[in-house]
Amino acid sequence: MKYIGQHAIVIGASMGGLLAARALSDFYAVVTVLERDAFPQADIPRKGVPQGRHAHGLLARGRNVIENFFPGWTDEVVASGGARGDIAGDVNWVGHGVTLKSAPSEMVGLLAARPVLEGHVRRRLMALSNVRVIENCTAHDLIADDEKAAIKGVRVKIGTGEEHRITADLVVDASGRGSSSPAWLESFGFAKPEEERIEIGIGYTTRHYRRRPTDLDGKKAVVVAGSGPNWRNGVILYQTEDRWIVSIGGYFGDHAPDDEQLFAAYAGSLPTPEIYDIVAHAEPLGDFVRYRYPANLRRRYERLTRFPNGYLVFGDALCSFNPVYGQGMTVAAQEAMLLRDCLDAGAGAADLARRFFAGAAEVIDTPWDIAVGNDLRHPTVEGPRPAKVRFINWYIGKLHMAARHDARLATAFLEVANLEAPPTRLLQPAIVMRVIRGNFGRRNDGTEAVSAGAQA
Repeated sequence: MKYIGQHAIVIGASMGGLLAARALSDFYAVVTVLERDAFPQADIPRKGVPQGRHAHGLLARGRNVIENFFPGWTDEVVASGGARGDIAGDVNWVGHGVTLKSAPSEMVGLLAARPVLEGHVRRRLMALSNVRVIENCTAHDLIADDEKAAIKGVRVKIGTGEEHRITADLVVDASGRGSSSPAWLESFGFAKPEEERIEIGIGYTTRHYRRRPTDLDGKKAVVVAGSGPNWRNGVILYQTEDRWIVSIGGYFGDHAPDDEQLFAAYAGSLPTPEIYDIVAHAEPLGDFVRYRYPANLRRRYERLTRFPNGYLVFGDALCSFNPVYGQGMTVAAQEAMLLRDCLDAGAGAADLARRFFAGAAEVIDTPWDIAVGNDLRHPTVEGPRPAKVRFINWYIGKLHMAARHDARLATAFLEVANLEAPPTRLLQPAIVMRVIRGNFGRRNDGTEAVSAGAQA
């Protein structure tokens, strides 16, 4: 293979950084991943990924992309204790206070703990001959050329040792939400990107429980999206043959307590009894752990008029979403595909950053609209609510009401939520007619539908 560059660096070895490195490995003779954490020997939570102790969903689109980068990855995760699942048929989805009708679909999900998903990606990446990972390595600053127009590497410290300079043709910042890129770029005379921030004050509490094959009537997961009156959300997900993970929580300080009885009572306030039934009766496996997430955050690098050559910002460092929607890993996977396509079209051109950021903005737009749009249903979440947002939220509510009895509607919605179809799919005439019939006419099972006003 003829490489387009000798060396690329990725800052950060979480899922986003690993997938970025995989895309780069086809185009650079050596790819170095810098990780400030140390990897555990087993697939267990690590300090550098605090949310790894909590429930994680991998959307259907994300699994497809990762499988494309690492053929056989799904089978490896399943062989280590994970499980495949039909996203529409093996999961109960609860939104707008109702449960969507379950039916078989072609959407394949993968259920396993976050450290397991990440661990298998990391091992497959590190097996590539031109990829190396440096652990306990902190990136302190960027190295620029004399004109401060291009990035030429990174200043790092490994462990407690002295500072080192590592040069590269391309540096990718995949360091996450707390990225130093805005400050680093400002120090070289570049403007900081505009930021969009929607405060949500989400917090959730997690615990593992003993799983029995008869639990949930054989379903592999239950997902509850927050809705009025209490706006609480929760999930229970298959982790291994004998283990569930339960994460439940709410907005603006309405967080689930880490007390056994109070946690069960909180679970009982959700609009389905399924999570409560496990929490109240199954054997706990471990202690409670908590996680807090203050705001949806998007950095608009695509709007900058000047940006240095040889540098990109990636994954959560570009945009991080309310984690209850499970979009982060999938969006990072899509950005990795985009990066591969941009490099394939030519990395030597000075407009690599422009092309990548423009494409990433399109990748991010749909999940951002889904997450922020749904969060803006909460009456105390502050943010713009133009007519489009108000209409979509109203329409999705009506779709849910009809999809209680209409599996085709439920599957169409889940295809969009899993980023397998564009949102416009839900506005196709055939879908709109099913929504209308489900709310104002005869349901698709032939019985009369209750009026939308009575259900709201």
